[in-house]
Amino acid sequence: MSAAIAARLEALPQTRGFWRRVALISLGGFFEFYDLFLAAYIVPGLTAEHVLVKGSYFLGPAGFVAAFFAGLWLGTALFGFVADRLGRRAIFTFSLIWYALAAIGMVLQTDAAGLALFRFLGGIGIGVELVTIDTYLAELAPRDVRGRAFAFSNVIQFCGVPLAAFLAWLLVPLAPLGVSGWRWVILIGAAGAVVVWFARRAVPESPRWLLAHGRPVEADAIVAAWEQEAREQGCAFHAVPVPPPQERRGSLKELLQPSYRGRAIMLIVFNLFQACGYYGFASWVPTLLISQGVAVTTSLGYTFLIALAAPFGPLLGLFFTEQVERKWIIVAASLAIAGVGLVFAAQRAMAGILACGVALTLANNILSFAYH
Repeated sequence: MSAAIAARLEALPQTRGFWRRVALISLGGFFEFYDLFLAAYIVPGLTAEHVLVKGSYFLGPAGFVAAFFAGLWLGTALFGFVADRLGRRAIFTFSLIWYALAAIGMVLQTDAAGLALFRFLGGIGIGVELVTIDTYLAELAPRDVRGRAFAFSNVIQFCGVPLAAFLAWLLVPLAPLGVSGWRWVILIGAAGAVVVWFARRAVPESPRWLLAHGRPVEADAIVAAWEQEAREQGCAFHAVPVPPPQERRGSLKELLQPSYRGRAIMLIVFNLFQACGYYGFASWVPTLLISQGVAVTTSLGYTFLIALAAPFGPLLGLFFTEQVERKWIIVAASLAIAGVGLVFAAQRAMAGILACGVALTLANNILSFAYH
């Protein structure tokens, strides 16, 4: 029965309902990316208010950024397995609420240590959420449309980056209602996450997760509802051949067996370096511009222009992701990042910095959706 349900899920056409489910899942990632990148845009305000201490690692901008990524690592490494035990839907609910509470905690802080603590806690929730989004999408999307589903998801998620940059540009130099602008930027993200939590309740549990946990009746009911949805929209589809049932489940230690070891090590090394380059660049652009003598407000305006390019990388990918093998997209994007990065490092004029910043952002985000 499980193999038959999995085959029916693979045969489902891409209805409006399918793309709506992808969008609802991705909206959670929208605010996760909003929060992930907002640190770069509020650091100038935190430094100007002397909340962060210049010249100090742990109490300065570097410590504030590092606290989040430490939480992101912990959430991914130690709690990523929770979604396999409790279900994708439960983790979506839990991690969004966790993130919203941590963001509210940040808003209430007046010193660097408290700010870093709640930034660390928020990183844990976001780490779990981002892994779960990728897993749900991979389980939801049939293989012949999976690349487009991830590209579409990333378009939605990366729209959170220019929004964070735009709000920081507007609010960080100000204090609306007597409240520091950087606090408003964080609070808006928390409020948005709560709204998405309500909207996401319409997303069912992953049928593949239900099958893996011995709940085929529930999985069958979800797939049957999606099939009926396709019929009502006039979509014709035929079930693919049912594969032979698999009697065992994989294990983590299999990654270190000879048949997988080389690829596993390669992907670990790849993720290590791409994370350093990707998040390193995105996290320090405003600080870099300020170090070049650009005023805070002007720096945030330039950063917003660079951030506008974020969703266009995966948007371009919608047109070629199913025509070009994933690894060649990754190779081409990586070469582009290396080339543009070298040119970027040599720039001194603002026009060159902006042009290279936009090009780097496009290449980074094409790389991102392809390797995910």
